[in-house]
This record gives sequence, C-alpha cells and structure tokens, in this order.
Amino acid sequence: MDKLVGNLLKERQELEVDKIFRALVKLQGSDLHMKVGNPPIVRVNGTLKPLNRPPIDNEEMVRLLVPMMDERARRIFEEDGGADFAYVVNVDGVSWRFRVNMLKQLGRIGLVARRVNNYIPPFKGLYLPDSIEHLCHYDQGMILLAGVTGSGKSTTIGSMLNYVNSIYSKHILTLEDPIEFVFTEDKCLINQREIGQDVKDFEIGMKHAVREDPDIILVGEMRDQETFMTAIHAAETGHLVFGTIHASSAPTTIGRILDLFPEEMHGAIRSAIAFNMKGIVAQKLLRSIKPGVGRVPTVEIMNFTPMIQKLVLEGHDSKLPDAIRIGAAEGMQDFTMSLKSLIDLELIDRPTAFAVAPNKDALKMALKGIEVSQPGII
Repeated sequence: MDKLVGNLLKERQELEVDKIFRALVKLQGSDLHMKVGNPPIVRVNGTLKPLNRPPIDNEEMVRLLVPMMDERARRIFEEDGGADFAYVVNVDGVSWRFRVNMLKQLGRIGLVARRVNNYIPPFKGLYLPDSIEHLCHYDQGMILLAGVTGSGKSTTIGSMLNYVNSIYSKHILTLEDPIEFVFTEDKCLINQREIGQDVKDFEIGMKHAVREDPDIILVGEMRDQETFMTAIHAAETGHLVFGTIHASSAPTTIGRILDLFPEEMHGAIRSAIAFNMKGIVAQKLLRSIKPGVGRVPTVEIMNFTPMIQKLVLEGHDSKLPDAIRIGAAEGMQDFTMSLKSLIDLELIDRPTAFAVAPNKDALKMALKGIEVSQPGII
C-alpha cells in the first residue's frame, strides 16, 4: 500500500522539466509538446502556442526528459520507441497530474503530455446533456465513450463515475494506462489499478476484475479483441462496464469494434453488442465563445433501444443515424442536434459548428427550425 500511494503521489526530487509543466498549468493549457529544434509548445483553448524560451537541442532534451521515466518506463521506451506514464508536478502547493507519452521521432526523444484536471467536473460543469446522467443508473451492461484523442472521453467518464460515487454504495474498479483522475471515495468503494504498475495488461486485469467483486468496471480503452471479449463477458455476468474507444461517431463505433475481429466472428459480436450494450456516447471538443469557458463537447448519444438492437443485429449500420435522429424522446441525439443546442445556448458560434458538422445542410435546416424528414428505417 505504501508503494502504491508513493507511486500515485510521485514524491520525488524536483526536475528541471517541472518548470515547463508549471508554465503550462499557469497558462491553463491542456497539452504540452516538446520536440528537438523547437521551444516547448502548449495548447491553450485548442490553439498551439510556443513558450517564450529558446529552442531545445537534442542534448538538452535528453537531459530534461530521461529523468522523468522510472525503470519500467525506460525499458518500454527503449524496446517500443515510446512509453505512456503518469507524471505529477507541484504548482503552488497543488499537485497536478499529467498523462505523458514519451516518444522517438527521427531518432530523437520527444514528449507529448496532457494535463488532467484535479477537479472532476459535474455534468453541468461539462455542459453534457442530461441523458448521459441516465446511463449511470444501469446495474449491468456496457457503456462506451467514443472519440478521437483529446475529445474529452476520460473527463466525461470521470464525471459519470463520480456521479455514481455520490449516490450509490457500490464497488468501482478501474483499469487505466495510466491512472488519470484519482477518485475520492464518497459512497462507493473505489480501487484503481494502473497497467504495468499494478497489473500486467488490460486482458489480465479484466480476468482478475470479475473475481474482485466489482459492481462497476472501467476499462481505460478497448484496444484489442481480448480486452473487448473479457469486458463483454463481465457485462454478461452482471457488471456495469465503462470503456473508451477511438471512433468518430456512435454508429461507426459498431464497425470499429467489428474491425477487432475476423469476419467469421462478426455475427456473434453483433449479438453480444446488441444484447449487452446500453449506450454509446461520441463526443468532440469545440472552442467556446462564452467568457470563462474554454471548450465544450458536442455529443452524439445512441441508446440501445429495441430499434437500435434490431439494426445492429441485422447489420443495418447505415440506418443507425436515422434511428438516432428519431429517438430524441428516448434520450438520443446526433451531432446536428447537439451543435444546434450549443449555438442556441450561445456556447459556440456558427462558424465553429459548421466546421465540424457531419451534415451541414441538416444543420442549416435545424437552425431554421425545419426538421429533416426521416426515411423508413425498419
């Protein structure tokens, strides 16, 4: 236990690179990029900005970055050319966590780090639709958060789990690579396991998890078929499983899952998805125009109603977007509906919405109050 607490808090000597991380925090940046030949670059409200310091040469970069890695991270870095780990920096008495990816490019060491909020925001603080809160009340099944890197998936899941923590007495078990949010127990018992530090990999972690009496399991990312199959098995045996996956929308998440498996297994996987999935939430982060608000999510929600289940089972994935559009009464929404809502709430401007709208004509009509007619689905 002492070792785990020590690793989580990262009690260590001050490193020179910490000054750069502090600059990121004070600028309220989200990401840090360090590349040989450039000054450190930070992302603030979605825009990359160089720090006011000279470019870093290869020798200085090695001196700055290598001491950040422990023995395990260094071994993985040398073997794989990259390593992921958590890093903690003290800024004015407050410990800030970062998700770090150490990488090689052109044979030189570099870094990309994402700042993890110390404070897990509530739903309203994230400007998420109320229907996401409803997903937290299931006792079993699977809920996936889809999106590209940096879309806020981890923050949304953190908010969902913290909501459960505030209202239910349950056992939450997380498997993360690395741990991002460190939860404070309220009504729930919470155990957080970090891949590489506490358990070898996601597959083994999931096999252990079902024997550790959890009510809710968080799988950091559905990366391969073994992880997905063990997660589905956990959902089938009475657990509520949360996970993330790289996909651009809720409907395309189905295809992304199927891509993990050979074609001869697709029928069985469709059946497993249809009968165990409770909802898929896809999101993107957009720059807000509201003072004091950095970025807000545009969110697509596909709840597994009987119609959605039928379409997934029968392989009619192309009809899923239409089913989402007519499912508003059941808590569903597509990106068009979400973008219109964000514009109406004066959280984003129209150019921002149209830049990311999957269907610009549909958004134009929605803003004029015209509903898009729906073709027959079933």
